[in-house]
Amino acid sequence: MSYKNRGIIYIFPWLLGFVIFTLYPFITSLVLSFTDYKIIYQPKFIGFSNYVNMFNDKIFWTSLFATFKFVILTVPFKLIFALIIAMVLNFKLKGINFYRTAYYIPSILGGNIAVSILWKLIFQDKGIINQILNVLGVHSVPWFSNEYASLIMLSLLRIWQFGSAMVIFLAALKDIPQELYEAAWIDGANKIKAFFYVTMPLLTPIIFFNLVMQLIQSFQEFNGPYMITEGGPQYKTYLYSLMIYDNAFKYFNMGYASALSWIFFIIIMIFTLLIFKFSKYWVFYSDEGGEN
Repeated sequence: MSYKNRGIIYIFPWLLGFVIFTLYPFITSLVLSFTDYKIIYQPKFIGFSNYVNMFNDKIFWTSLFATFKFVILTVPFKLIFALIIAMVLNFKLKGINFYRTAYYIPSILGGNIAVSILWKLIFQDKGIINQILNVLGVHSVPWFSNEYASLIMLSLLRIWQFGSAMVIFLAALKDIPQELYEAAWIDGANKIKAFFYVTMPLLTPIIFFNLVMQLIQSFQEFNGPYMITEGGPQYKTYLYSLMIYDNAFKYFNMGYASALSWIFFIIIMIFTLLIFKFSKYWVFYSDEGGEN
């Protein structure tokens, strides 16, 4: 048996899984997006009607804007917070491994349904957050009835899950040669200048990677709005993923849900391509030629 045939045999399980669980659903959803499909009935071809109805749907635009606001709130703050904690955990302190593990745990548990329920309890009218605010002399915040507070509450849940980005930042910080800092200090740079002229340029590839990953994950946020706010108040936390879920499994409108999914895919792809397009202006790679 040739090496080529052996290679095909080795990757066949992966190819089979890819075709069944990725490629087939991907193509099927595209076909269904042009149909009226109610699950219990045969799909009926209706052309671009789902897409036309979508752009005339006020809930679609409300959900899209809510998703954009959620992404804008969560991604920058999550990356900043992850970088700050990574720099703190980069110091050689006693018991540092324990702290690294403790800070990473929310990244594992954050998407858990139980955590979403816990989050709902601590932000309720008489929850611990409002009790702390009252002790500080601040009036209770209606986290579930106020459109701005509810979106902030969901964003905080997402920002709290900074562990994965933090670990990647921490690994990158450890790879920065100490000699570069020593050279900067010899040239008279203080810690702030060393951070902006040594640390940040060398971290830009990792910032770029984390930015893309966190952007995609934030767009796909589901558990928070589903378990905590259920899209309210007045659809202000009705994120796009929740709208797709409701149309598919609540209203059984699979054709419309498939159309929503494809528009969602295009939006995420556009944002990702834009980040890649403009990355050449701010991402620096330490290659041999010294080029960006």
